[in-house]
Amino acid sequence: MANNFADLFEHSVDAMPDRIALIQRDRRVTFQELDIRANRLADRLAASGVGHGTHVGFQMHNSIETMETLLACFKLAAVPININYRYGPTELAYVYGNADLEVLIYHACYGKTVRAALEVTPTVRQAICVDDDRETGVPGTGVVLYEQLVEAGRPTRPSVTRTADDLFMMYTGGTTGMPKGVMWRQEDMWRVLGGGVDFYSGEPVRDEYQQSATGAQGVPAIWFVLPPLIHAAAMMPTFNALWSGNTVLFEPRFDPARVWQSVATHKPHVMVITGDAMARPLIDSYIEEPVDASSLLVIASGAALLSQPVKNALLEQFPTSMVSDSIGSSETGFGGIGFAQKDDDPARGPRVQTGRGAVVVDEDGRPVAPGEEGWLAKTGAVPLGYYNDPERTARLFKTVDGARIVVTDDRARAESDGSITLIGRGNMVINTGGEKVFPEEVEAVVKSHDAIYDAVVIGVPHERWGQQVAAIISIAPDRTLDFDAVRTHLRPHLAGYKIPKRIWVADTISRSPSGKPDYRWAKDFVTDRAPDHQSE
Repeated sequence: MANNFADLFEHSVDAMPDRIALIQRDRRVTFQELDIRANRLADRLAASGVGHGTHVGFQMHNSIETMETLLACFKLAAVPININYRYGPTELAYVYGNADLEVLIYHACYGKTVRAALEVTPTVRQAICVDDDRETGVPGTGVVLYEQLVEAGRPTRPSVTRTADDLFMMYTGGTTGMPKGVMWRQEDMWRVLGGGVDFYSGEPVRDEYQQSATGAQGVPAIWFVLPPLIHAAAMMPTFNALWSGNTVLFEPRFDPARVWQSVATHKPHVMVITGDAMARPLIDSYIEEPVDASSLLVIASGAALLSQPVKNALLEQFPTSMVSDSIGSSETGFGGIGFAQKDDDPARGPRVQTGRGAVVVDEDGRPVAPGEEGWLAKTGAVPLGYYNDPERTARLFKTVDGARIVVTDDRARAESDGSITLIGRGNMVINTGGEKVFPEEVEAVVKSHDAIYDAVVIGVPHERWGQQVAAIISIAPDRTLDFDAVRTHLRPHLAGYKIPKRIWVADTISRSPSGKPDYRWAKDFVTDRAPDHQSE
């Protein structure tokens, strides 16, 4: 079996060529149309020297052209590299260089920062500019216009030998340090996040044709994928949907009002989101201006915290929808899935039924007993390691008792019923007087206060305790905040040393495009700024 991403897509094209593959506002393309345009782009990329293993950066928001770019790369056995379009020139130059990009494809609206980064990254030999909903590309020195390439390309599929070992790479991080590339075999990524193994039963599919064959026999669903395709939380659901013959709906950027207009117009069945960062504004917008959302059968969250108050609100506003909450990472893929229930304890971390190979291990990489804490790890289909980082690869990717295992920085607890409770990121732990505090646990409880819209928790220096728990919060619209009332609200759920002693108020909390807290921003925000509230 080949099991390259392009093979899996082409199976869907062959099985249902006239079915709608992608919708972007008033644009619709069939599987066959998407395949032909990806072939045309692949032809021109190949003519410029892109081939097996070539690193091609894509600095693009969600669009049909983004999927054409990804498919064209996979068709050539090249390696598309996700580039965070919110980065500034310095961060971009780092990723371009660290990832050894040879070609960059970018949306025109990011042209200014792209040009600044390329000036100090001479290794990128070709830049391709894509028109978007905001700007039109202008040819310049070393810049080629995307649409001209596509129009000039041949529509036939490239003759390229593709294998299950072809590389899939996802750059991750940047909230606490510089981004790093996680390398996977494409078959392994398909198995853990692309539907190669059934998410619920854990049964592997029969062969590479089963998804498309099953999809062709059924009625397609519409998946509304809201996170950016530069994140695995969006890219893999999108590919999973296409490999199964479903339709994927995109908006260029996250705008809650536009999202609900699209729901009313296109009637999607599945909505993919990332935690509170998307769910809260979606709920607010829906309450302000409701639409017919009865088509939504599943609201699926992953990659970021979905707090209990937000779960409650989703279940109240959309009582006919199932709300799921998954854990995983670029290093582990799918780790497990849980389903929201109303009024669970807000202090309890996400609890999921374990996914394929998910386990809690001790410092030696061996499973802990039920009730004990350890590190969240993954066995079975795991990544090859970090690109250009052998030291970190050796630390996290290990062989224990003859089996490959990746040990993450996530702390977790093995429960007696076989499930796993996620506690928090070990590399963000706050050490206050010898006690360890995980920011995610505190954030979940802080955000359960009805006057607090969003929050991020960090450790700040303290002369006596080493570090002290602190929070940056944003206040819910039309609400006022009583800091003493917040402390009263927190006490039943948190030990005294976990309650934030210093609180800053910000208009908004900075997050990555995938919804994860930007802890670097948080630490910069509190530097040389007096807190709005302080207690001992």
